[in-house]
Amino acid sequence: MPDSNKFLRGTMILSLAQFSSKFLGMIFVFPFAALVGQQGLALYQYGYQPYTILLSLATLGVPMAVSKFVSKYNALGDYRTGRRLFQSGLVIMSLTGLAAFLGLFFMAPVVAGWIIPSPDAAGGNDIEAVVFTIRMVSTALLLVPVMSIIRGYFQGFQSMGPTAVSQVVEQVVRITFILAMAFAVLHIFGGERGTAVGFATFGAFVGGLGSLLVLIMYWKKRHRHLEREVEQSTVDHNISLPSMYKELLAYALPLSFVGLAIPLFQLVDLFTFNNALTASDAFIQSEAETAYGAFSGSAHKLILIPVAVATAMSVTLIPAITSAFTNDSRELLQRQITQTYQIILFLAVPASAGLMVLSYPTFAVLFGMDDMQLGGHILRYYAPAALFFSVFSVTAAVLQGINRQRFVVTSLLIGLCIKAATAYLFLYYMGPVGGSFSTLAGYVAAVGINIWGIGRFTSFHYGKLVKRLLLITALTLLMTAAVVIVKEGAKTMFPLDSWHHAFFVECFSVAVGAGLYLVLSVKTGLAGVILGGRFPFLKRTKDLPK
Repeated sequence: MPDSNKFLRGTMILSLAQFSSKFLGMIFVFPFAALVGQQGLALYQYGYQPYTILLSLATLGVPMAVSKFVSKYNALGDYRTGRRLFQSGLVIMSLTGLAAFLGLFFMAPVVAGWIIPSPDAAGGNDIEAVVFTIRMVSTALLLVPVMSIIRGYFQGFQSMGPTAVSQVVEQVVRITFILAMAFAVLHIFGGERGTAVGFATFGAFVGGLGSLLVLIMYWKKRHRHLEREVEQSTVDHNISLPSMYKELLAYALPLSFVGLAIPLFQLVDLFTFNNALTASDAFIQSEAETAYGAFSGSAHKLILIPVAVATAMSVTLIPAITSAFTNDSRELLQRQITQTYQIILFLAVPASAGLMVLSYPTFAVLFGMDDMQLGGHILRYYAPAALFFSVFSVTAAVLQGINRQRFVVTSLLIGLCIKAATAYLFLYYMGPVGGSFSTLAGYVAAVGINIWGIGRFTSFHYGKLVKRLLLITALTLLMTAAVVIVKEGAKTMFPLDSWHHAFFVECFSVAVGAGLYLVLSVKTGLAGVILGGRFPFLKRTKDLPK
């Protein structure tokens, strides 16, 4: 198989695996919430948010960076340099993982105190449950950094199978363990919610163990071939380890920081949500935690679903953008960036609008009736974030593709500062929806800076895109009006007082909204122009001007 075909096939496999893994990671929260409730989801987030940040700091974007480093020197016929990086990297990743584990394990009581500074006895999570949850999830830090460098090394040889299979296995094992343990502790052993969530978060370690075993199996299978490659090296650059890691960090740091965008925003909410709501005297701790679970655990997972679909379809164009920029093909670059923007807007704008108008029945169907009023209210104001998460992800990828990584980091830092400056204030005065508005404020700023940067560094003209956005907005408004009419009509027959009624309202509304948007976009030629290359049946004989 030619190298180019091998690379494209590998990239498609890895993209599919990553999407599948993320999608599973998003939808498992529905049955998990049914088991532990919104306060249980809040407790789960208390453990996972610090873990995610420390994991990113421990790995520093290593898989992609190692892949790029190894691939570069392999192409030069120097397989020994990549092997030296891999061998030393295993040691370093083991040490950083151990340091991150020890730091999070022993800092757990301090972190728990920051999250719940004044625990009450009115049914909220106690400090001991938070400490237990954080310590259980921290064990995964012993495994995941080591896995990351093994994955990166395989990818450097354009071998995406080990990473793809290990990612899916890790997620399946993790989710199975989480749901099984939560069910067993609560319904078989009659345990407490805090115990159930704590043992459930240990699924990160169990999933990591399953993934590591998969990678070890691949290593044993391909070890001889990899050794032959090293022995047949035609050159050895004899790069010192400090120089090697300096180059590696140059690749890794921007990738790592941009990947932390959403977790960093969530980390601000973690340390402000309960504090601000209880300080306002409008919420006691248990109510604040229920609101945090509905915001960070439920609504956030929901809006990530359209984000995952939109970005998965658009970021595949990034290599073409990089190539066009490198070759100074201005016309092609303009066309590729336009297409990337169009896909994101075509999918994310109606998805955000749909989640806003159907927030209550959607929350009820997926998370139950108990917290529908609170969760639906939060989701209504948080739904627009789906659009801005999507646009930020893609604009950041475009800027990275044209070697403007520092610009992306700057825009993210500015957005994060705005989030941090407004989070407590908005929550205190607006209640739980304040978290949505502070997130939107930060992302609007970051997205605006990225859009301006793309225009400046690529001489991109936004005229045609603005026209397409106006048409997408018009179709979305028509869709939204139809959904509101159908929803209100359905509610007269099926009031939102039971799960079955909410399900019927949701189904009727989604079917009408999605169907109308598809028909209108095909009839106007919009779908053919934007998605016709991927789905030829959407094309019409007469499309919009390209």
